[in-house]
Amino acid sequence: MVIYSVTVILKKDTESDWLKWMKEVHVPDVMNTGYFLNWQMQKLILPEEAYDEITYVINYQAQSFQKYQLYIENEAPRLQIEHYEKFKDKFKASRSVYSSISK
Repeated sequence: MVIYSVTVILKKDTESDWLKWMKEVHVPDVMNTGYFLNWQMQKLILPEEAYDEITYVINYQAQSFQKYQLYIENEAPRLQIEHYEKFKDKFKASRSVYSSISK
């Protein structure tokens, strides 16, 4: 398994709109591409960020690195542009890829 992890730091005054849009539009659009099996979102509690920012991490689980690569090649540019156009200078994002280690 491969985990595609997206960390988003956003302005607190954008949080409710962003979270609603992520749950109702963006994450379903990512999942509907068929490249991921599951997803999970976490909100950072500690360490606390700047007083006007909040951090979320969205993890998408892919069956293989090849599935992740196909997503990056075929779908990610379009979906990332949609996110940027919707929230412009209200966020910063970084992305990482991990391999899952079994018990």
